Amino acid sequence: MNTEKRKAFLINFAYFGVIFLLAFVLLRYALPLVSPFAIAFLIAYILKRPIRFLTDKLRIPGKLSATLSVILFYGVVGAMLTLLSIKAVSGIVDLIGNLPALYETYAQQYFMDILWNIEGVFMEMEPSLVAALDEVGMRIIQSLGDLVTGLSVWVMGFATDVATSVPGLFVKLVLMIISTFFIAIDYDRLTGFCLRQMSAGTKTVFLQIKEYIAGTLWVCVRSYALIMSITFVELSIGLTLIRIDHAILVAFVIAIFDILPVLGTGGIMIPWAILTAIQGNYPLALGLLVVYLVITVIRNIIEPKIVGSQLGLHPVVTLCSMFVGAQLFGVIGLFGFPIGLSLLRYLNDHGVVRLFR
Repeated sequence: MNTEKRKAFLINFAYFGVIFLLAFVLLRYALPLVSPFAIAFLIAYILKRPIRFLTDKLRIPGKLSATLSVILFYGVVGAMLTLLSIKAVSGIVDLIGNLPALYETYAQQYFMDILWNIEGVFMEMEPSLVAALDEVGMRIIQSLGDLVTGLSVWVMGFATDVATSVPGLFVKLVLMIISTFFIAIDYDRLTGFCLRQMSAGTKTVFLQIKEYIAGTLWVCVRSYALIMSITFVELSIGLTLIRIDHAILVAFVIAIFDILPVLGTGGIMIPWAILTAIQGNYPLALGLLVVYLVITVIRNIIEPKIVGSQLGLHPVVTLCSMFVGAQLFGVIGLFGFPIGLSLLRYLNDHGVVRLFR
């Protein structure tokens, strides 16, 4: 009996190991190749209800409804991205143009005070010690020069990579838009063809997985909307306490920026605190850092609990899956791994697979 259990365990372990390996290879290497078509299919799925509304309620032919919906979708998204890009570029250009004035207004006097203090200390030192410090200063300046040179080379390389990737991105964008039109027009035929290739049992499981993933994605959106709202309230209170002008508006902008998984609130709060410290306003800089630390600690506590409770996972499991997913697949893994574990739990609870008790 023990031998049979061991054989069954090894077979199940090898089976799910192969499935995991195939999923890893597909997500890591195959998904980037078919990403334009996968995104196009997702957009067509999102537009399914608006298309049916136009067809059933307004009596517009199906192909025309699909065409109008796709044009409206890409028109709205394109206009929003264009406006955001124009605002971002103009803001960066203005910032770069104002850097000399900002330096003269805020940083120059600060650095001059430091140099005067250092010069006063040097005047009281032994000549030999001054010579040694001069040599150290020269080495620091040389290191800074090497750092600037290396940074310039990196920036040029990054700009070159971006420039060379633009044609490929443009081709993918065109493929995605064209594919969205064709998939949206023949969505029912395409999905019906795929479902007819499955057996009755496989079709039932597939439809269960599709409905669960669609519902889970909505749960994730709702969870992160709740987290963003909590962050907004914390920022509003914190910025008001440290007497920031227009605290509510600033908190709203930072809370929206917090959606970005790499930058988050630190992408605004930390540079803001550094610039404030350079200007000599140390109490405000300290206040900004305290607000940022409080928000970061609270988010790290509530995020696994909120997302995990919505997905039916323990907070530790949620946190671990988010970390592993982010390390393996970046942003997609950050959200995809918890959803995948939640799907496995759902299938196990409904007897589709047997992974644990």
